[in-house]
Amino acid sequence: MLLKYFYDQTLAHASYLVGCQKSGTAIVVDPGRDVQPYLQVAAENGMKVLGVAETHIHADYVSGAHELAARVGAKLYVSDEGPAEWKYQYVARYDHQLLKDGDEFKVGNIKFTVVHTPGHTPESISFLLTDQGGGATEPMGIFTGDFVFVGSIGRPDLLEEAAGIFGSAKVGAHELFASVQKFRALPDYLQIWPAHGAGSACGKGLGAIPSSTVGYEKRFNPALQFTDEGDFVDYILADQPEAPKYFAVMKRVNKVGPELLGTDTPVVPLSAKQFAGREPAATLLDLADKSNFRLAHVPGSLNIPTSGLAAWAGWILDYARPAYLLVENAESAETAQAIKTLGKIGFDRVLGVFTRSELEQAGLLTASYSQLTAKELQPLIAAGGVQLLDVRSNDEWKAGHIPQATHAFLGKLPQYLKALTDTRPIVVQCQAGTRSAIAASVVMASGREVIDYAGGYVAWRQSQVGDPSPPVAACSIR
Repeated sequence: MLLKYFYDQTLAHASYLVGCQKSGTAIVVDPGRDVQPYLQVAAENGMKVLGVAETHIHADYVSGAHELAARVGAKLYVSDEGPAEWKYQYVARYDHQLLKDGDEFKVGNIKFTVVHTPGHTPESISFLLTDQGGGATEPMGIFTGDFVFVGSIGRPDLLEEAAGIFGSAKVGAHELFASVQKFRALPDYLQIWPAHGAGSACGKGLGAIPSSTVGYEKRFNPALQFTDEGDFVDYILADQPEAPKYFAVMKRVNKVGPELLGTDTPVVPLSAKQFAGREPAATLLDLADKSNFRLAHVPGSLNIPTSGLAAWAGWILDYARPAYLLVENAESAETAQAIKTLGKIGFDRVLGVFTRSELEQAGLLTASYSQLTAKELQPLIAAGGVQLLDVRSNDEWKAGHIPQATHAFLGKLPQYLKALTDTRPIVVQCQAGTRSAIAASVVMASGREVIDYAGGYVAWRQSQVGDPSPPVAACSIR
C-alpha cells in the first residue's frame, strides 16, 4: 500500500492519496482544488486515480472531488448522512456511491469502512482503512476529516456562525459528544489522519504534527477528556476562532459542485490604457507589500499582500463582485499563484491583472495614508482626536489591549465601518503591523481618513513598560 500525505500550508489543509500497488489503482481523500499533484504522484508510482472520497462538504476550501470526477473519471464516494439540505447535488452526473454508517468500498486490495461522525457538520463521516493486500483483517488507521484533529476536534458552530443556521451549534455539539464516544471505542493503535493542521479555523488549538494515534488523542487531546456531556458542550462552544464569512460560500459551492478549472489557471494581463475601461463595480485588489501600498496606491483599492491572501481574501472580498489584481509582474509565477490561491477559496472572478509600475507611470497611484509611532499617537489618542480600532482576534484582545481602543476584528471590519457613525480619523492597530495595513486599506476604501499604528500592540507595550517580549496570542498573521 502507498499512503502519500499532501499539505497546503496556505489553508492548513491535509489530503491523502492511497494506492494499491498490486492493482495499480489509487483513491484521493479530501482533495484540494488543484488536483495535479495527486495525478502526478499517482503516475510516478504507476497508478491510476480511480476514486475520490470526501469526509464531508468542506467549508474552508474548494474541494477537488468534482475536478477529479470530470477530468479522470474518478468515482465519487460521498456521504449520504445528515438532512436533505446537506446532500451533494452534483454527484449524480458521475459514477458515485452514497455512503452511510457501516458501508464499505474498496480500491484494489484496500478496504474503507464508513463511520458516521456528525457534529462538525451533520453529514460528516470518517473512513477506517484496512490494507487487505498486506494480509490485515483489521484497520490500521482512520481518516477523520474535520472530526478529530491532532490535539483538538472539529468545531460544531460553523453552520450557525458562517451559514446563519440558528441553533445548529448546540445541536452539533451534542452530536459531536456522541461521535467522540464512537472514537473512544476504537483501538488505541489506530493511526489518525485528519484534514487540517495548526492555523485552520475548523477547530481551536489544532496541533502542527501531521498525524497521531487514537490512543494518544484519548490521553492528551483536551476535547476528549470530558465524560460529562454538558461540560463537553460548554467547552467545545467556548473560545472558538472567528468563522470566516466565506465559509458559507464554500459550503454552497462544494454542495452544488464548483466550477471546473481544467489544466490551467488563466492570467489576463491588462495595460494602463485599459484601466479607464475597467468594470466599474469590480474590486481593485492590490497585492503590494504594505509599505509600497501605503506610499502610493489607486484610490479605493484594497491591499492584501500575497502572503496574507489565503487568510484574509475570504473575509475582505465581496464575492458578489469581480476583481482586478494589481501586481508587480503580470507574467510572474507569484501572480499565477495568487489567482490559484483565490480559486482555492472559491473566488474565481478575477477579470485581469494590472501592473503597478504601469499605473504609476500613468499617474494613477495617487492615494496614500500616514503611519505614526506609538509616541506620536499617544497624545492624539489621549486627547480624543482620533478613534483607535484594534483589529486583532478575540483571543488577542482578551489577552490584553490598549485601554482607549475599540475592538473591530479585521475580518468583520467592512461591516463595522458601514454601521460606524463616528467621523473622527481612524487609527488601526494590530499585533505588530501586518493586519493593520490591510485594515488601513479597508478604511480608506470606505472613504474615511486613516492612520496606521506602527508596530501595533507590541510597540505600545514597549512604549508603556519597556517590555521587549510582550505576550502574543496564537495567530497566523500579525
